[in-house]
Amino acid sequence: MGRKGKMIEKQIDSDYLDESMSIQIYQPESFSDLYKYDICIMQDGNDYFQMGRVATLSDRLHESKEISNTVFVGIHYKDKHDRRKKYHPSGEQNKAYIKFLVHEVVPLLDSIIPTYHMGRSRTLIGDSLAGTLALMTAIQYPNTFGKIAMQSPYVDETVLEAVNKIDNLSTIDIYHTIGTNETDVSMTDGNRADFLTPNRKLHAILQEKGATYLYHELDEGEHTWKYWQKDMKRLLTSLFE
Repeated sequence: MGRKGKMIEKQIDSDYLDESMSIQIYQPESFSDLYKYDICIMQDGNDYFQMGRVATLSDRLHESKEISNTVFVGIHYKDKHDRRKKYHPSGEQNKAYIKFLVHEVVPLLDSIIPTYHMGRSRTLIGDSLAGTLALMTAIQYPNTFGKIAMQSPYVDETVLEAVNKIDNLSTIDIYHTIGTNETDVSMTDGNRADFLTPNRKLHAILQEKGATYLYHELDEGEHTWKYWQKDMKRLLTSLFE
């Protein structure tokens, strides 16, 4: 089954990261300058397109009118070390990467996609560390990104502290999932960690902050794409209804 939409690739020579970054942009079949679009930016972009099957879902959900007009944008990492450097809250390129998203990716997308040019029409989604990045970026730039989805995000004291400091998240819509079996997750740095407990702590804090907030614990869910993929339809229809 061929894809109905159109995949475009753009390069950004990033001043912040000092490297050329590749951006994949998937437009729905009916894409036209006559319409306005939501923009969904996904870190771990290739994983979302391949394992998350986002292009196929986009085709299906646009056709059934279960989601509003949405363009899906994927940004990928070179390898696990590069991913950690850019996505981890204490990674050495993390601040530069967030600036790259806000000051280089958003202006590029705004120039080629007819959009509402406001936070509410821009979404960041990610799994694991990419989900952490989505949250940390949106709380720093709530006027730029109005929606986030994080699937099994990595949560440490830095993350909990950053969210705790914020008085009000009423401008942000948040979709958050964690699997009930994510108590002993093997991480890319070779260590093992309990993801469930810190995610429950994060949930408790976020509930207090006034965000429009959807939280699901995936029954027996594990830290794998098998569970994240199964949840993609609900994630997309919740955020882009």
